Amino acid sequence: MTRTVLESKSKTVVIGFDEPFCVIGERINPTGRKKLAAELEAGNYTTVELDALEQVACGAMVLDVNAGVVYNSNPNPNETEPPLMVAMLKLVQGLVDVPLCIDSSVPAALEAGLAAAEGRPLLNSVTGEEERLERVLPLVKKFNVPVVAISNDDSGISMDPEVRFAVAKKIVERAADFGIPAHDIVVDPLVMPVGALASAGRQVFELVRRLRELGVNTTCGASNISFGLPNRHGVNAAFLPMAIGAGMTSAIMNPVRSVEMEAIRAANMLMDHDANGFEWIRFSRVLEAVKEGATFAEASAAALAAGGARGGRRRGRG
Repeated sequence: MTRTVLESKSKTVVIGFDEPFCVIGERINPTGRKKLAAELEAGNYTTVELDALEQVACGAMVLDVNAGVVYNSNPNPNETEPPLMVAMLKLVQGLVDVPLCIDSSVPAALEAGLAAAEGRPLLNSVTGEEERLERVLPLVKKFNVPVVAISNDDSGISMDPEVRFAVAKKIVERAADFGIPAHDIVVDPLVMPVGALASAGRQVFELVRRLRELGVNTTCGASNISFGLPNRHGVNAAFLPMAIGAGMTSAIMNPVRSVEMEAIRAANMLMDHDANGFEWIRFSRVLEAVKEGATFAEASAAALAAGGARGGRRRGRG
């Protein structure tokens, strides 16, 4: 059975085919967010705090933390990103109890983050590129953490799903050479925009089904499917249950969007991953509050404060 175990100091989240779909909150990421990037360079973490609390309230089971800011004062990320990653991780760990996903293209930032993280975080990411494999897989082994494996290599991102499957298989095999089990690899098969490639959705569903042969879990950047299209949230909300039905077990996405979260809650229930429909019923109460005028984030936070359940299990002591 393929089960990828993530842990914070006090909570365990399991990604797996027999588990509720794992929502990994994407918002703590300065890429394309000039205001957040400027705040981080200035040492202002107000938006990070808000994003962490809102995403967990809205249903994120894991939070992705990305410190990829190109400082105006120092454009060298090898110098600036490791300390910023540590500061962000410590802040977020102090605010929420969910496991974290350490997200960086800078190996030094990944290592610094792993040293600072509590529990068993998810590392994001390794690719099939030789240099990346040699830099990241030893960290995965050293810290005994699971890793996101992105299906591109030194030749770039292939439009051929057969090539992307082969890259994923290569990463799994190379990881095994380091003693890293397949169940600690979460493959991102790379979702292409359906507006640019009509077969993008079908490709992903077929790839996800095949990837089960490798004994791995899967993830994706969910909003990639709708890039460039109008009514993107509608497309995302259709894509996610179809991906879940094909066997995808997690996604890096924005949970502060009720349309997508409604689709995931319904899919969990239909896949028999929501005992007695409890989470669906709880979520329906949140939607009723939204109809009465609350924002989705406000209604979700109120439900959480009132004792609503969240994904994950409390870790035992001792």
